[in-house]
Amino acid sequence: MEVELKLLLDPEHAPALRGHPLLAQYATGAPVVLSMHDIYFDTSDLRLCRQQAGLRVRRVDDDWIQTMKAGGTIAGGLHSRNEWEGPVDGPEPDLDALRKRMRGKNPWRALLREPEIRDGLRPVFSTRIERSVWQLRLPQGDAIECVLDQGSIISGEHSIAISEVELELKAGRADSLFELALALLQDLPLQVGQMSKAERGYRLAAGMPLAAVKAPALALDAFMTAQQAFQAIATHCLQHMLDNQAGVTAGDVESLHQMRVGLRRLRSALQMFKALLALPDELRRELDWLAQALSAARDWDVLAGDTLARLEEGEGCLAPLQQAARVLAQDYHGQAGRAVASPRATRLFLSLTRWLQAAGWRDTITSRQRRRLDVRVPRFARQALLRSQRRLLTRGKYLLRLAPPARHRVRIAAKKARYATEFFASLYDADEVKSYVKWLSVLQDELGWRNDNEVADGLLRALAEMQPDLLPQAAYARGFLAAQLQGGAGKALARPWRRYAAALLPSHVSIADA
Repeated sequence: MEVELKLLLDPEHAPALRGHPLLAQYATGAPVVLSMHDIYFDTSDLRLCRQQAGLRVRRVDDDWIQTMKAGGTIAGGLHSRNEWEGPVDGPEPDLDALRKRMRGKNPWRALLREPEIRDGLRPVFSTRIERSVWQLRLPQGDAIECVLDQGSIISGEHSIAISEVELELKAGRADSLFELALALLQDLPLQVGQMSKAERGYRLAAGMPLAAVKAPALALDAFMTAQQAFQAIATHCLQHMLDNQAGVTAGDVESLHQMRVGLRRLRSALQMFKALLALPDELRRELDWLAQALSAARDWDVLAGDTLARLEEGEGCLAPLQQAARVLAQDYHGQAGRAVASPRATRLFLSLTRWLQAAGWRDTITSRQRRRLDVRVPRFARQALLRSQRRLLTRGKYLLRLAPPARHRVRIAAKKARYATEFFASLYDADEVKSYVKWLSVLQDELGWRNDNEVADGLLRALAEMQPDLLPQAAYARGFLAAQLQGGAGKALARPWRRYAAALLPSHVSIADA
């Protein structure tokens, strides 16, 4: 199993890495420089790619080596993948030789026997890379291979540049990868890398643009401890954020929304486990900073899009208002993109992953908290879901008569109840989860547009102050939104609240006595 941390580095900073004091201090010898030409193979319908596998043949000097990487996970930039490789005679893969290197039964060994794979492989894209390799031995004895790759990926007439650093663990603790990366980050503007060269090559070959990534379903093992479940949940949320990093940097609206969702889910998970463990204050402050960097752009997006779109525009009198909101949204997207691409954000992502990997909280908690963290997750999940349900029912007891600030607290409680249910969904009967989440979602949506109107009122007031010529349109929009909140708002909330209050909390654990 290959374990590596991938980092992106602007080519102009490559000389600074080559001359970095840490590499000179820890290197066991001079760096090895290689010129590599890789050819990636797949079928016309990208069968290997769809099975999360990549097959390449690499030329280094006069030698050819084939490598297959498949499966594995990505968590906070830490890539863990199965890898098999060996020599071949030329620029074509030898599937029989590759299968012999795979031990026991696994799906990829069987995949290489399929006729469409054996008969249908063809070159899909290639890379030309100059690689510099340092073998490092850290003071605590950990062995790390540091690789600087610079070059390009080519598919037909199209190409993209490559400039990345890979820190691969050869022996020791995975923590050491993060410690080294954080030390390098003090001098170099690194970013966490999410996509392998193979994934970028496939995107180039297929002409796939960057797209927002929603969080996939989370599968927890019912025999996990509460601590293991927390690590899985928090890592899942962090990965959701990182999967959208490139999109946010490029200014994609939906990517920013998804990163913000991932951040909210992470903070909700931290809140859910706060009685048992605590995020270090420095990391909490940095999460607050990132949330603020993302929120402004999202608020203006919602105003320029959904909120103003609900207004009766008459003869288009609100068009200048919408345009002004869009311009401000773009400005804030630029700020958010720069924040997410900054060394400060990279430090946050790396530090969070290191904290999660190392379970750093165990050194500061009581023996009672440790015992509670070591219980089976279904027991903890049941208690967490009951707490979230009680909190929501208590806050929403007089929902139809609540003032906006109190109603906002109900919305937050509904959101946290939904996140908690989705975190533990794999432990419970799917139909029970679906029914419960359905009415949570309906309630959350009803409360959500009301909150959007409240936020919009403040934004419109600020917009009119910045651009006085928009004062009439802003005043009209504020009045319309206020009327929406008053006209039948209580009746519209009554049904989803009643249905949620009557909904049954998931209770049937899918594995008996787990």
